[in-house]
Amino acid sequence: MRDNPEQGRYEAQLGLVVAGFASYHAQPGLVTVTHTEVDRAFEGRGVGSALVRGMLDDLRRQNLRILPICPFVRAFLQRHQEYADLVWTP
Repeated sequence: MRDNPEQGRYEAQLGLVVAGFASYHAQPGLVTVTHTEVDRAFEGRGVGSALVRGMLDDLRRQNLRILPICPFVRAFLQRHQEYADLVWTP
């Protein structure tokens, strides 16, 4: 997993191939995640979950909060309460 701020997304790479990505919009202290997508060739291998977990760990290291618009990320957060402290609340 790597952050690609020029593209506004975190990417899951397998070798040289981008297997999936999570698009985001960053502003001071907050990252809004709008969409997550995994290439069909890599579906069912846990790429999406690994991507989201890596992204959340990176956001935690940076002391940032997340606003999860993406349904996949929202569902991941519901299943993994250990990341609940990262979710921005108004």
